[in-house]
Amino acid sequence: MDLQDPILRGKYPAKDHCAKVATYLRSKHSIGTDSILYLEGQKTRLLEDNDDQRRSFFYLSGCALPDCYLTYHISSSTLTLFIPPLDPDSVIWSGLPLLPQDALKEYDIDVCLTTSDLPSHLSQFTTQNPKPTIYLKDEPSNPDLTSTIADLPIDASVLHSAIDECRVTKDAYEIALLRHANAISTRAHTAVLRALPTAKNEQDLEATFIASCISSGAKNQAYHGIFGSGENAATLHYQHNDQPLSGRKNILVDAGAEWSCYCSDVTRTMPLSGKFDEQSRAIYGIVEEMQQAAFSLLKAGVMWEDLHLRAHEVAIAGLLKLGILRNGTAEELLKERISVAFFPHGLGHYLGLDTHDTGGKADYADKDTMFRYLRIRGGVPEGSV
Repeated sequence: MDLQDPILRGKYPAKDHCAKVATYLRSKHSIGTDSILYLEGQKTRLLEDNDDQRRSFFYLSGCALPDCYLTYHISSSTLTLFIPPLDPDSVIWSGLPLLPQDALKEYDIDVCLTTSDLPSHLSQFTTQNPKPTIYLKDEPSNPDLTSTIADLPIDASVLHSAIDECRVTKDAYEIALLRHANAISTRAHTAVLRALPTAKNEQDLEATFIASCISSGAKNQAYHGIFGSGENAATLHYQHNDQPLSGRKNILVDAGAEWSCYCSDVTRTMPLSGKFDEQSRAIYGIVEEMQQAAFSLLKAGVMWEDLHLRAHEVAIAGLLKLGILRNGTAEELLKERISVAFFPHGLGHYLGLDTHDTGGKADYADKDTMFRYLRIRGGVPEGSV
């Protein structure tokens, strides 16, 4: 089944993202138009290390290759990607790498050079443009670059936050990537549900989920999945995923595939017997009511704290009805933050290149336990996910 949106047949809109970040920098920090944005991609690492592309680099390039660099000249809107040069010795081990002419066809860039061209490229640019400011996200690791820009104005204080803010709102291409990642995850969760009658251990279901994702083309998971049966599900970030299922009622599956560096995050609770018992169904129903109450309030500009508060109000009403909470009115229980014992985490988070995507402005020092672990604070802008 083809899950892809037709928009994904085109190039990832890297230049639009560069322009978005440049516009943000001009509006918030009054940067000069002859400035350059410079980012480095992830370095090649050993198997035991995370080899995922640096998310900010991907956001401005659409390139997932390791050992790359990019520059974006603001006044000319020129995006240049630097890829590793051809190493004849490595071809026998890894095959032919992507060549510059191929990169120009694949990515939304203007120029593609090799990484060995980076110092001369910047030297030529600085000769033509007197004292341009180089905006860095991180300190450069390329020693040749460090010497090349040693006498230039360098600013490493604003680009990181600018990219984080711009990543909050998503364009149509990004939304299509997120939908595709979630479609793959939906199929994987369904595969887990179908595997319940024969599964013996949590790891059986984790294997089913991952196998389904890989068969759909998603080789990477957005995060380490949680497959917690029985009381294990009460540990928010349960990691073991290796306990027997015998004698347990339910399993919580919190897992999501990654597609082209974009993440999904789906959590479902499933009855191991195929049907919830009366107690489990009652709690499940409260959670459904909390979700629907939040959905009904969700719109551009809504305060995330208001959604979170409403979810707690619904939880308290449901737990009072079941008799789990007693000796107090709903208002009294809310004031005393009793529901935090059942709902200690935040209502949700932004989703994008990271599972817990950037720009949420969390305040983990908040003295109010109800809001301390919210990953989003304040108004939710239109176009955010």
